[in-house]
Amino acid sequence: MISPLARRLRTAAVGCGSLALTLAGLVAAAPAGSAAAPADTATQYPNYAPTPPMGWNDWSYYQCNIDENTILGNARALVSSGLAAKGYDTVTTDDCWMTRSRDSSGNLVSDPVKFPHGMDYVGAQLHAMGLKFGIYEDAGTTTCGGYPGSLDHWQQDADLFAKWSVDYVKLDGCNVPTKPGETDEQSYHDTYSAWSQAMLNTGRPMVFSVSAPAYFQDGPDWDKVIGWSAQVGNLWREGADVALGQESPAAKWSSLKYNYAYNVDLADLQSPGRWNDPDFLLAGDSGLTRDEIQSQMSLWSVMAAPLISSTDLTHLSADALAVLGNRDVIAVDQDPKGLQGRIVQQGDGYDVLSKPLANGDRAVALFNKSDSAQTISTSAATAGFGHGSSFVLKDLVTKHVTRTTGTIAADVPPHANVLYRVSAGGDVSVPPATTVTWKDVSTADHPGTYTVGLTDLGPTGLSDTSVSLTAPAGWTVTPASVRLNRVAPGKTATAKVTLTAPEAAPGTTVSTITATAHYVAGPAGRDSVSGPLTITTVVPYPTLADAFNNVGATLESDTAPGNLDGDSNSYSADALAAAGATPGATITANGLTFTWPTAAPGTPDNVETGGQVVELTGQGDALAFLGTETGFTSGQVVVTYTDGTTSTGTLGFPNWCCSTTTDYGAQTVLTMDHRNTPAGPANFGVSYRVFSNTVPLTAGKTVRTVTLPNQPAIHVFALAVKP
Repeated sequence: MISPLARRLRTAAVGCGSLALTLAGLVAAAPAGSAAAPADTATQYPNYAPTPPMGWNDWSYYQCNIDENTILGNARALVSSGLAAKGYDTVTTDDCWMTRSRDSSGNLVSDPVKFPHGMDYVGAQLHAMGLKFGIYEDAGTTTCGGYPGSLDHWQQDADLFAKWSVDYVKLDGCNVPTKPGETDEQSYHDTYSAWSQAMLNTGRPMVFSVSAPAYFQDGPDWDKVIGWSAQVGNLWREGADVALGQESPAAKWSSLKYNYAYNVDLADLQSPGRWNDPDFLLAGDSGLTRDEIQSQMSLWSVMAAPLISSTDLTHLSADALAVLGNRDVIAVDQDPKGLQGRIVQQGDGYDVLSKPLANGDRAVALFNKSDSAQTISTSAATAGFGHGSSFVLKDLVTKHVTRTTGTIAADVPPHANVLYRVSAGGDVSVPPATTVTWKDVSTADHPGTYTVGLTDLGPTGLSDTSVSLTAPAGWTVTPASVRLNRVAPGKTATAKVTLTAPEAAPGTTVSTITATAHYVAGPAGRDSVSGPLTITTVVPYPTLADAFNNVGATLESDTAPGNLDGDSNSYSADALAAAGATPGATITANGLTFTWPTAAPGTPDNVETGGQVVELTGQGDALAFLGTETGFTSGQVVVTYTDGTTSTGTLGFPNWCCSTTTDYGAQTVLTMDHRNTPAGPANFGVSYRVFSNTVPLTAGKTVRTVTLPNQPAIHVFALAVKP
């Protein structure tokens, strides 16, 4: 979880070069002679967003690498792709659009290089395309990227935005100073209330996106801040930023789950026209699967969240376009009843959500959070329906329509979400709902043995049933197809199959075996259903070096391969060598001894941790790690001993450049005074460090394997048993 301080710094975006400026803003006093902020706004901000806003924002994919062509190119893609016609109508330019200072009259000035025609021109072009114009500012002394904030310029900035015909304002919350005699919450309330009133004073209707709650997440004032955000604005960012476009696939999926988890419990704080905002949609980003982007889209829609894409729309894949443009899913989000769905059932690795819709239907989401496929089942009563014996289920992605007597179920792949629109009624022309289930019945004498079951959830029996099985190359499935008996309503027919896997390489291999049942469903005719089985095989890496998957150090003459932080930055191998870290060198510090990777600069030399299992041997009182971090997190290490027992410990490192050097109990091992960037060596005068840390071992036991944390921000260069 990202700390409130980390959210304010947004270090992944601004880089360490801007860190000092950002830190200074956190404690800056209000300018001398500035006008006092007004008290609470007298009236609630108008309801300029009767349904959750939809559109596009540049931040997650581009950060500060924006210009006029970027914004307008993505706007044109919204129109040409058909997404604008489906509701994605607001284009917002986020941070870094300004110059570093205001003009002589105190006005904000657009960057003349990035936006040579000015922001009013950008807005005019958007309006000419039939789109709305959104813009970013910050409530504090500076934006998160170090550009002029709006503190004490509320009316001046609101008037300027109105002059530019802005339709949507996103007001961030970096660098808001706490005034003497006030709490943080009171000072945030003052400045956001002032902005709200200033926009009202312009007379121009502008949707107001409030970021204040994100700076209070997990604190005692969080609910209170969300409460007054609904008074001063139309929607509010209430938690951590979603992952950036350049981050790893694991980091993105973790981020989507995290943002879902904090937002889903806030339904009591939302009301029709006042929206909880768990941040941007990442459909189209590299590294995410179709199932993962569909899960985010479906969950955000059930939660009545804003649907704001933040990726490169000019190169949108067919899958991403289909996910973003699904009218049935969009209709759930934009439903005029305006209620946020709630969790109505939870189980091992899954959630069931239900959202009441305006016509009496309900949207029901079966969300598989786990890494293995599973059948998720609930009931119409649990979903919120009254008495009834017939319900129609429309899968809003596949468009398949079935009928159930009350059970709502689906075979859900890992990280996937099945979203149904459920309505009462249905007749014999609608085929019965069915599921395929798997059960492991292996024994020592008969490994890899499973039963496959076909269950009829509708009022009509199944006949002429058969099941065929498919598996990845190298697998053997016996038998590959099987006939089943007639399946009566509410009953299950089963068959036994044997699976034989090929020899797996070191690492984690995920294999999917799929059973597809074909049958005749009475008057409804022929139909089918598929159910996946996920088999995960973990083979330990012989050494840590065999698991290296990230380039952390590059030569200053060739920085291109570097990607330690997901933004193509890396340690300077030249600076590391000056500090004693050459390939294969012995590094001794803090009572610990490591061997620096023998990898040549520009080749994989560290593990971006994702739960890898590594073979290791030795006895001692601690397991020592040499590494760093490009985030602000920690994770669990699992040590397995030769006797089969395990122990656990928590591992974390400070950020490689931008945090207290003793975070998580780590200690500094190496310090360099610059880093490599895609453009070459840079950021001279900023310290970039490598750290050591330890987790305890069970005395007298011999280590067999070490499972690294599943935290891609943590990077490990070496590990050793401390005698």
